[in-house]
Amino acid sequence: MARKPGSTPPAPSPAVDHDVIRELAKLLDETGLNEIEFERDGVSIRVARHSAGYTGRMRSVDAPLAVPMPVPPAIAADPRQHPGLVASPMVGTAYLGAAPGARPFIEVGSQVKAGETLIIIEAMKTMNQIPAPRSGTVLQVLVEDGQPVEYGEPLMIIE
Repeated sequence: MARKPGSTPPAPSPAVDHDVIRELAKLLDETGLNEIEFERDGVSIRVARHSAGYTGRMRSVDAPLAVPMPVPPAIAADPRQHPGLVASPMVGTAYLGAAPGARPFIEVGSQVKAGETLIIIEAMKTMNQIPAPRSGTVLQVLVEDGQPVEYGEPLMIIE
C-alpha cells in the first residue's frame, strides 16, 4: 500500500514473543488463574482462558469425571434436612477442582478437616474457596463440576 506524500511512515510493531506467551499460559495452568498480564518495554501481553462469550471454565476432554456413588436412603430423601449439609454461601458456578482437568479437592469418602477447601464457587469472575465448616467424612457431593449454584443450595454432606 502506497504512503500519502508528506505522511510519516508507520512505526514498526514489536514482534510477538511466542516464548513469553507459552510461559504465561503454562503459569495459568500451574496456578489455576484465569488470566495473567505481563508488560515489558512498553509491550503488554495478556493471556486468558476465556473468550468474549465466557460462561465458565472449559473442561478438558481428557478430564476425569466424577463417578456417582450409592447414596444412603436417608440422604437421598432430602439432603437439606441432613445435619452435615454444606450449603452454598453464594450464587455462582461450582468447581470441584482448582483448574479444568485438575484433581477434585474432595471426593466421596474423603476425610476433611475444618477450614480445608471443599469447592470453588466463581462469582463475578472471582474464585471463592469454600472451606469445610467441620471435620469429617464426605458422604455425598451434590453438585457437578461447572454447575451453576444458588444461595443455600446443597453442595455436599459431611458427617
